[in-house]
Amino acid sequence: MRAVVQRAFGGPGVLEPARVPRPAPALNEVLVRVHAAGVNPIDALVRSGELPLLGAPPFTVGWDVSGVVAGTAPGVTRFAVGDEVYGMPCIPRAAAAYAEYVVAPSRQLARKPASVDHRTAAGLPLAGLTAWQALVETGWAGRGTRVLVHGGGGGVGHLAVQIAKARGAEVIATASAGKAAFVHALGADRVIDYRAVDFAAEVRDVDVVLDGVGGETAVRSLDVLRPGGALVTIVEMRNPELARLAEARGLRFHGVTAEPDHVGLAALADLVDAGLLRPHIDRSLPLDEAAQAHRLLDAGALTGKVVLETA
Repeated sequence: MRAVVQRAFGGPGVLEPARVPRPAPALNEVLVRVHAAGVNPIDALVRSGELPLLGAPPFTVGWDVSGVVAGTAPGVTRFAVGDEVYGMPCIPRAAAAYAEYVVAPSRQLARKPASVDHRTAAGLPLAGLTAWQALVETGWAGRGTRVLVHGGGGGVGHLAVQIAKARGAEVIATASAGKAAFVHALGADRVIDYRAVDFAAEVRDVDVVLDGVGGETAVRSLDVLRPGGALVTIVEMRNPELARLAEARGLRFHGVTAEPDHVGLAALADLVDAGLLRPHIDRSLPLDEAAQAHRLLDAGALTGKVVLETA
């Protein structure tokens, strides 16, 4: 099968198209014919060696997939050959999603949202589960709460805005001026240009802050939270000083990374099919152009997601 392999750490150019053996599913796993694979910041961190989750190369990066079940192993009862599925299997271990086929534990996948194509569905799992697990399961965002999402135009942020709004929360988001209209259209009640305005001087009594920026932004976010509010960060998970500062003020501190979860994936699919959530695909490229996808990712100019298509 076709796949994208890297044989060294480095820039996007280390991602090379290759022919590799097709994997075979083990007990409780399914073989998925991948139609599209999502590209995420964690992929670039692993590629560069900054986050060596997979050890030393060679390996294939990627976790987000949407495709069709092509085979099942004993123990699989949730899916049959021909079912359309999507998910983020195996993380933090290799899923090798930049490929025509992947194998995955069946309970780390869910049925693809019926109302969108594979290209769109592939942009949802990792970023969507991050937002869902951060806001809903950890931050308790819902009706009557006030939520601040940093980076509302980014991969996680643009989904977080929609999820919080679908849950009935009042949503404030930070974004660049160029993305303000996009974030408003997602449902944000207020968008703050973080380059022109100090959000900490403008916002008060927030129940949940979703921090995808870190650094001083995370520290200053403590000032906008009400007593008992939650700072949920996806970049400062291992910052004990930030946790101490939050706890000293009577605030909750949580570091979140997305976990594979078919229940969360099903909840996201329901929101998509209800018309309340849609991943925005900024760019779609052929699988063999993974290096170009990473160049776009590294440039930081994307609105929403970039995906790779295998056909």
